[in-house]
Amino acid sequence: MISAAEFEAPNLEYALLSPLLIVAGAAVLGVLVEAYAPRHLRYLVQVGLTLLTVVGALAATVWVGLSLDTLAEDRARGQIAGAGSVAIDGPSVFLWGTLLVFALLGTLLFAERQLEGGVLGFAGQAAALPGTEAEREASTRGLEHTEVFPLMLFALSGMMLMPASNDLLTMFVALEVLSLPLYLLSGLARRRRLLSQEAALKYFMLGAFSSGFFIYGIALVYGYAGSMQLSDISEAVSGRAGGSSLLLGGIAMMAVGLLFKVGAAPFHAWTPDVYQGAPTAVTAFMAAATKVAAFGAMLRLFYVAFGGARWDWTPMIWVVAILTMVVGSVIALSQTDVKRLLAYSAIAHSGFILTGFVGAQQGSSGPAGIGSVQAVLFYLVTYGFMTIAAFAIVSVVRDGSGEATALTRWAGLGKESPVVAGVFAFLLLGMAGIPLTSGFTGKWAVFASALAGGAWPLVVVAVLMSAVAAFFYIRVIVLMYFSEPVGEGPTVTMPSGLTTIVIAVGFTATLLLGVVPGPVLDLAGAAGELIR
Repeated sequence: MISAAEFEAPNLEYALLSPLLIVAGAAVLGVLVEAYAPRHLRYLVQVGLTLLTVVGALAATVWVGLSLDTLAEDRARGQIAGAGSVAIDGPSVFLWGTLLVFALLGTLLFAERQLEGGVLGFAGQAAALPGTEAEREASTRGLEHTEVFPLMLFALSGMMLMPASNDLLTMFVALEVLSLPLYLLSGLARRRRLLSQEAALKYFMLGAFSSGFFIYGIALVYGYAGSMQLSDISEAVSGRAGGSSLLLGGIAMMAVGLLFKVGAAPFHAWTPDVYQGAPTAVTAFMAAATKVAAFGAMLRLFYVAFGGARWDWTPMIWVVAILTMVVGSVIALSQTDVKRLLAYSAIAHSGFILTGFVGAQQGSSGPAGIGSVQAVLFYLVTYGFMTIAAFAIVSVVRDGSGEATALTRWAGLGKESPVVAGVFAFLLLGMAGIPLTSGFTGKWAVFASALAGGAWPLVVVAVLMSAVAAFFYIRVIVLMYFSEPVGEGPTVTMPSGLTTIVIAVGFTATLLLGVVPGPVLDLAGAAGELIR
């Protein structure tokens, strides 16, 4: 037993951890607001608090990034903080900034009221069963679930901690903090309540499988290395004389847990159902930010802890990447719901990111000067902006019962609203990887990295699947511009400035990152290596 005199309190680097602390502290403060603030003031207080928190955390992230050079030791730019549990380095700070920008856009979508007649797009009383008198009363009184804002901040804190985790236990805790609020948010749609609740239940079960695989993998790796620290695991892996069933089993289990989170096949089950049933604002935030956090964690886990076993896990990633691209691209061809189509598009994009994941090692560069970490970071940025803007547009195309997600309802949208159809068409072309869009630059980056790493067969499959994916994107464009409306045709509800800002930012980022990608590519490259 350790006596009180022998116990040494951990030394926390509060300045370096400030972005995480700001977000987590504001999430707790948001819960107190729900408990004590008058109901008619909660919306303004929660929106203001969330926006202030994200902007403040973003400013702190910029400060931490500028401080990395002064903290550099040898080649590594960064420092291990939080009693050895958090790695503050270039990739961590880059991912924090990316997540916070997406959270800022997500907050604007969460705060949109105009599309639902003056109330949020979330259920007024989540505990009320669909179709009951309690639900009708909550709707009549105009009740709002402003708890969604602290829930989003809790999820964001887990997302930020996950790619910066320096030990397996911290990474698991971050995974749970990330997931639990999203389960709740997925079931809070104001319309189509049963579909939303079904999505929440499926996402919960999907997350439970993910967590189970991940924690079992942690147990196996701990049994092999005798430590939870990534640096200690790396030393054990690099010093091994031969293969180890414990190590390989642990790598496989932990990979499955994270691949569930990125929606990679064959672990994508129910992902389209969750995208379809969750409130569109939640889907937009979840689709962009969760992928950033999970891929960031994969980079740290596989490049830092399991870097010495690269030749053991690379074949597995090859198989998963090919299967993910094929499943996402081919099954999307038969979709009749726009949210499900974007879900399978997200699955295909996970496969493209995995292509760059097995490319040239960090710190090395291929013919185009692109390393795998740089390529993956840049692709996550381009994908996130396109996805959030696309779902924002989905939220404004409506019919009498709410959002018109059936593709048949989008026929003739080009005549009804040329601007909305034009922006959506441009985003779809970006997802297809057409030149002069960020999607093209992102695919070029991951393909160049994969070629530099000798994964040319994977690049060939990726190019072929990109051609297949382009077909269903163009099919939607043809539907909007060259098909006659069905019935009364689609209508576009004019949103407030909040959703308009999100669409404008996503469109502008997709254009600028396609025409002048250099600054963000250089920023991703300047992030440097993952420290040990």
